[in-house]
Amino acid sequence: MNLRQHLEEELNKDFDLLKQYEDRLRCEDDPGQRGNWNSQIAQIKQQISKRQQELQNLLQSSSTPVANQSFIEDLGFDVKLEMVYISGGTFLMGAPESEEGSSDDERPQHYVTVKPFYMGKYTITQEQWEKVVYSCPTVKNWLDPHPSYFKGDKLPVEQVSWHDAVEFCARLSKKTGRQYRLPSEAEWEYACRAGSAKPFAFGDTITTDVVNYNGNYTYGNASKGKYRKQTTAVGNFKPNAFGLYDMHGNVWEWCADTWHHSYNGAPNNGSAWKNDNDNQYRLLRGGSWDNNPQYCRSANRSRNSPGDRNFLVGFRVVCGGAGRT
Repeated sequence: MNLRQHLEEELNKDFDLLKQYEDRLRCEDDPGQRGNWNSQIAQIKQQISKRQQELQNLLQSSSTPVANQSFIEDLGFDVKLEMVYISGGTFLMGAPESEEGSSDDERPQHYVTVKPFYMGKYTITQEQWEKVVYSCPTVKNWLDPHPSYFKGDKLPVEQVSWHDAVEFCARLSKKTGRQYRLPSEAEWEYACRAGSAKPFAFGDTITTDVVNYNGNYTYGNASKGKYRKQTTAVGNFKPNAFGLYDMHGNVWEWCADTWHHSYNGAPNNGSAWKNDNDNQYRLLRGGSWDNNPQYCRSANRSRNSPGDRNFLVGFRVVCGGAGRT
């Protein structure tokens, strides 16, 4: 066993022990004993931080992106992150008034030119989340390694706030030496559409054979379908034309932008549209397993407070591109 494998195994043990301590603290009523458990938790967190830093010094990215090519990031613990190259281009962002289920916050339609970037093939999974949390020292905020309501290594991570997602990106950047971040809203819609001007990347409507949404509701001429009542494993349905999975449905996805009530004044260079108010709503895109299909449209926009967490919301990462100007 090499040093990297040893540190990964020890970190797994440390996090298991931390969970035991935290569970005991929650069940403890005696103030003195609570103090003891808090002390033990502080010590194990210090140990975790020390091991994470040692692993950080060892873990250098095993792949270097080649121009115009997708690549695979080695996260350690035998877990990979697949990144898809998205070529740049100009597209018409937003929805026309004639689009069923559209609203005024999706207008005015406007042309946006997006620079090339890399985007996660899937939303971040629970095993990817866990391994980055395990192996990377805290940048700003402590992260729960197991936040999700629906449990499964290949299920998307959920119950993560916008701040949690930003912290994950910061740790991933530190781990790999590449600048990972949340997508801008424009990048997200460009990637979701994958060249389609229709309501969905797959055409005028969707069914539950291709998207995980609430099949008790319909869009366009589609028939009712399944209501699975939970997330599904990433890669379970077919990808869009760019090779990206679950851009419609499964979980809402955080974007970098702050919320604006329309596109009046929006940037046209693909960058994130941000205000300085850190408490302002952040953008959500894509719809979820619990939503009516109209909320899964490429142009649909939603929002949430940056500190909110629920089992409908996850995220995917990008690197390169315009970022924020």
